[in-house]
Amino acid sequence: MSLLWEKSQTWRWLVTKTRDSKPFFFAFATVCGVVPGIIGYCVMQVTNSSNPELEAKLRQSARPDSLKMGKVNQERLAEYLGELKRKENTNDRYVAALRGETLTRNPYVRIQPVPKTSETEAKKEDK
Repeated sequence: MSLLWEKSQTWRWLVTKTRDSKPFFFAFATVCGVVPGIIGYCVMQVTNSSNPELEAKLRQSARPDSLKMGKVNQERLAEYLGELKRKENTNDRYVAALRGETLTRNPYVRIQPVPKTSETEAKKEDK
């Protein structure tokens, strides 16, 4: 900063003006915050593509595991939103997650423990 202070007359004028005048300080701070925000918003609008053909092409070239995860996430979200819509108590979902358990799709059995694979089962799967 001392290099700027020593060499740049504009920098000295700016520092002096912001120090001496509160309205100038707030105007300068607003410009420094708003202008980059507007530029960023414009860049995002220009680069954001809502082209349906491009989206269809990207979906067709997606890997099968990505498609499967998307489907699973969509099902889980639908289930969760359905529970919220029916105003069900969803606190047990978080309690189960903290205990390392998972919820089942069976409405009568809400929580079941995660099955632990034993060494014999793991060996059978390897063969």
